[in-house]
Amino acid sequence: MAFESLTDKLNQVFRNLSGKGKLTEGDVKTAMKEVKMALLEADVNFKVVKKFVATVQERAVGADVMNGLNPAQMVIKIVNEEMTELMGSETTQISLEPGGSATVIMMAGLQGAGKTTTAAKLAGKFKSTGRKPLLVALDIYRPAAIKQLEVNAQKQGVDVFSMGQGKKPAEIAKAAMEHAAANGETVIILDTAGRLQIDESMMKELSDIKEAVTVHHTVLVVDAMTGQEAVNVAKTFDEKVGVDGVILTKMDGDTRGGAALSIKAVTGKPILYVGMGEKLSDLEQFYPDRMAGRILGMGDVLTLIDKAQAALDKEDEEKSRDMAGRVRKGRFDFNDYLESLKQMRKMGGMSSILSMLPGLGMNRDMIEDAVDEKQLKQTEAIILSMTPQERANPKILSPQRKFRIAKGSGCDVATVNRFIKQFTQMQKMMKQMGGMSGKRRGRNPLAGMFGGGMPQGNMGRRRGGFPF
Repeated sequence: MAFESLTDKLNQVFRNLSGKGKLTEGDVKTAMKEVKMALLEADVNFKVVKKFVATVQERAVGADVMNGLNPAQMVIKIVNEEMTELMGSETTQISLEPGGSATVIMMAGLQGAGKTTTAAKLAGKFKSTGRKPLLVALDIYRPAAIKQLEVNAQKQGVDVFSMGQGKKPAEIAKAAMEHAAANGETVIILDTAGRLQIDESMMKELSDIKEAVTVHHTVLVVDAMTGQEAVNVAKTFDEKVGVDGVILTKMDGDTRGGAALSIKAVTGKPILYVGMGEKLSDLEQFYPDRMAGRILGMGDVLTLIDKAQAALDKEDEEKSRDMAGRVRKGRFDFNDYLESLKQMRKMGGMSSILSMLPGLGMNRDMIEDAVDEKQLKQTEAIILSMTPQERANPKILSPQRKFRIAKGSGCDVATVNRFIKQFTQMQKMMKQMGGMSGKRRGRNPLAGMFGGGMPQGNMGRRRGGFPF
């Protein structure tokens, strides 16, 4: 994910501060120099960095901090607060017109930023809240752009309006409004054309669309991997056609993440959503405070719970409740294990989940040590090589059966035996945890998925084993 390098460097600064006990003004200044270098390397705007560091340093050398019981933690608290403020402080959502009136959202951006996919992701978000969105294909230039939108719309289960490549975008937008009115569609998302670079013809086309129909929100889609260039693009679009908010894509990639920390401060425009993957469900509401927590390695449990709620449908919820019940009674079997893997994949995988837990987000080495994806796949292959009876009742696994399972999963019998032993130990642990959790089990959407909680102790000892 973005910010990994920045998170590592900032946490090294904080570890150095924590080791000092009492802080001097010199300690704070030295730490702020290191913070400044980390932010600049993350491609955060220079003016933004300069102001941020000056503000943090001024607050950090105050008497309340320097004379406090734990001044290092106070410095971290100040950095967290100022970083949240930098990214917008409050969450901004796309407001819809009252009384069921149509809301028009125009998507804009350069080619390659992921605008068409993001338009479909956004349509899915609105559909999940009970709205009836309409995707409108206005990119008449890029080959297969219309087809791409139609395919994504079908996956999301939403309607798409297109008139091919023979009409001007403004005319298509106007016709789309009539279509939406006739079909009761209340959220109209206009997927406009992009260019390899900003030019006057693009800006005029966007202006023409705005003249043809009433656009309530102009949303700019920018590629987070372009760093400061993303900020420059946002500034130019806002000056030329006006922008109401920004969606950052490819935040899951190997990017320095400076755009997220700079856009609001430079342009004054809020970040609305961030794209965290290629799946149509991988669009997260942008919460400045949660993002600051991720950057500082403090975890993001609220987003984790949101992802769990979004990933679990009614059938999954029932399975989770049943699973939680079996855990309490010590009846958790291999079928439950496979179901847990399926649910966690919907949420981005075990590594993604662990990175959002407090104390683990700041330690990628611990996460990598705890989760060996290759070994997880191997254990899954072992379970899939079992018969339904063997999965439901591991006690019947005789040496002959284990030999067959090892052969079917491409490993040796020793690996199968080790896995079964780990599984048996985990069953005992989860039964104990189930008894401690009591009546609260199942209320949290993560409860069934994790059997009620995360076991404590040495994660490394469970390497590659179980996502619980």
